[in-house]
Amino acid sequence: QLGAHLPPRLTQQPWQLLFCTRRDGFSLQSLYRRGGQGGCPALLLIRDTEGQAFGAFSSSAIRCSSGFYGTGETFLFSFCPELKVFRWTGRNNFFVKGDVNLLMVGGGSGRVGRWLGG
Repeated sequence: QLGAHLPPRLTQQPWQLLFCTRRDGFSLQSLYRRGGQGGCPALLLIRDTEGQAFGAFSSSAIRCSSGFYGTGETFLFSFCPELKVFRWTGRNNFFVKGDVNLLMVGGGSGRVGRWLGG
């Protein structure tokens, strides 16, 4: 379902699982270490304790950073109950920011689209 929303240059590219909490644990440092390889785009898929699935596509690899990075290709999505895609509004450049305690994707007006705590 997400394939139709990815940038056209990626539709035929093979994807590789770089990070999985079952295998790699729940540390943001592990996510940055495994997800920052090669500078390739990243698809972050999360399932919460209630079984809801949601996530983000980042035009850049997920990494620790001092500021926001990424491009307008970055988007958020939710499968609650069907796929909803939340694209860049063009109002700011708050795409992705990661530090040792927090990973944020999307934001504006003092709010964050998705965030993961350390």
